[in-house]
Amino acid sequence: MKQLLPFFFALMLALTAAAAQAQTAPTVTPAQAQQQLAKPGVILLDVRTPAEFAAGHLRGARNVNFLSTDFADQVAKLDPNASYVLYCKSGNRATQAGTLMLQNGFKTVVNAGGFEALKAAGLAVE
Repeated sequence: MKQLLPFFFALMLALTAAAAQAQTAPTVTPAQAQQQLAKPGVILLDVRTPAEFAAGHLRGARNVNFLSTDFADQVAKLDPNASYVLYCKSGNRATQAGTLMLQNGFKTVVNAGGFEALKAAGLAVE
């Protein structure tokens, strides 16, 4: 039995890691993000700060500041059945925000990465 204990421990770690991975918003390329945004009803969220948003953002994006103390309250007002494309400066905050959204029952959330890469790929900015 003692010989099986390390095996079961490793199995539990693997299953836990797989479950955590399943809750992470998938990262898409700028081209894939553009395809998603062409679909009706898809909502584009910029999770950067208001100052970053004001300096330039993708056309049609809504600003929901991931670093804000009321981020969870802002997200709670969103429709969990809608589809969301998230971005930030580098993709890190979008990953974290997307993970939180999925863990809170949102159905479709993808991480489009960083603003500069999306802008360089030709997505319209304001």
